[in-house]
Amino acid sequence: MGLDYSYEIFMPSWNVARALTRLAELAPRGRKTPPLPVTLPGGEQLLVPFTSKFKSEPVDCSSGGSLELDISIVVGVDDAVREFFLRDSDRVDEQGRVSVGYIYLTIRFSPAWHPNFASLQFTAATSSMSRMFVQSASIRKVFTDLTATTGGVCCLLDTETDIFDICWLNGETFSGETVPGARFSGFDDLVAAWCEPVE
Repeated sequence: MGLDYSYEIFMPSWNVARALTRLAELAPRGRKTPPLPVTLPGGEQLLVPFTSKFKSEPVDCSSGGSLELDISIVVGVDDAVREFFLRDSDRVDEQGRVSVGYIYLTIRFSPAWHPNFASLQFTAATSSMSRMFVQSASIRKVFTDLTATTGGVCCLLDTETDIFDICWLNGETFSGETVPGARFSGFDDLVAAWCEPVE
């Protein structure tokens, strides 16, 4: 069995469209696959430069549930990206970034453990990518920035242990702080003062 480490972002459900739009901006240019039509809860429609289960057929999540995407994003090259990911064939762009993918993104709308939020879980496709998730400051920054700029409340790193590493919470970046696993049971208490009540 390989490693399946993941970053997980929690945000109010109405911010998911903003997060997908930002992820689309991070996608590598020049992809040959057609854009994927996605319908979100509430009926909002987006075109994203990703696939769902490696297909480009329209996905309708208007009734909730979950959305599975296969994504690639560009990240800055640091020592960990160079060690665990970069190959001779990879092109580094003029901004010093390389395309990382596939990353498996599962979006759960109103998950049972935190029903007032959406969960965006970004899972590494390989053990090597999992190690890069842990050691790369550049990768971590992509996910904490995504949380901050799209109205997220919390960003966690799950390394398949009984604790989660807190990366970002309520407007602050964290390093070395952890919380117990069990789907982050203290989450609602931690964000209650920050998140406006759901109407």
